[in-house]
Amino acid sequence: MTKFKFSVGPWNVHEGADSYGPATRQTIPLEEKFKKFAELGFSAVQFHDDDAVPNINDYTEEEIREKARELKKVLDKYGLKAEFVAPRLWMDPHTQDGGFMSTSAEDREYAMWRAYRSIDIAKELGTDLVVLWLAREGTLCAESKSPVWATRMLIEAINKMLEYDPKVRICIEPKPNEPIDRSICGTIGHVMAISAATIDPARVGGNLESAHAILAGLDPAHEIGFAMAMGKLMTVHLNDQNGIRYDQDKSFGVENLRAAFNQVKVLKENGYGSRGEYVGLDVKAMRTTRDADSYRHLENSLNVFKALEEKVERFDYDFQKKCVENRDFEALEMYVMNLLMGLA
Repeated sequence: MTKFKFSVGPWNVHEGADSYGPATRQTIPLEEKFKKFAELGFSAVQFHDDDAVPNINDYTEEEIREKARELKKVLDKYGLKAEFVAPRLWMDPHTQDGGFMSTSAEDREYAMWRAYRSIDIAKELGTDLVVLWLAREGTLCAESKSPVWATRMLIEAINKMLEYDPKVRICIEPKPNEPIDRSICGTIGHVMAISAATIDPARVGGNLESAHAILAGLDPAHEIGFAMAMGKLMTVHLNDQNGIRYDQDKSFGVENLRAAFNQVKVLKENGYGSRGEYVGLDVKAMRTTRDADSYRHLENSLNVFKALEEKVERFDYDFQKKCVENRDFEALEMYVMNLLMGLA
């Protein structure tokens, strides 16, 4: 059975600032984070383009590649791989009204520049995966842009990326809302449709984040399963979410343990990781966490995942089969609850 490998992004160890308050913790240097990630048992690091190359707009294409090569040496020092690179378009003034779907041709051109540089950085870091979180790709004002036009702009942008590098894989991370209120590509189903419309669907897939599925009113395990059935689940971002509100990125399993169990179960049953995929965590520390506990949420998430993996290994499939045959779903449901409570 495949042994899971885990990845994490440097933004998951952060200063605690939010929309309504300042930072609550000290900044931790990037290399120090790498060292701790390796100690915790992570195998890979997730990057935004400007995590890998800060102030990316200030450099030439060759300078960006050189800085990426320098970063690769630091990863190698700690035995870490790069899982993916993602253009952080939503933080740049050029892309305040969207990148690939901006109504400004100049801004769309800038978004492509960042996408191409992300591909360059990924190659230097030894990965072929580029993730697109389409944070501002949609509308705040419904009449400001046509959803038909915007969808076509996204497909066109992905096609350009596929043409730029014949080996790159493009992975869309869907989210239904926030920071924009009407997303163009909000669920894994949307991702599948976009993939099918590109020039090379085999190289386009999805990244399912637990909280984003919950925000759409969907079950994360079923969204994972849907993508896996299509052969399109390139990575996952596991976390938790307290209802349909702002994106919380809570530690995995802390709000709904049964939903977390079923996410681990569907991954394990269907051989996730057998093609080199990582289990990515996208979890953030609670705002008032102390500096000394900056990594505790990562440790907790890993421990919950591994405990649930052990529960999946103990799952009684013969009993499940018998319950299904007898339509005794109350018994099956209580068996799962007892398993999670340590009573089975």
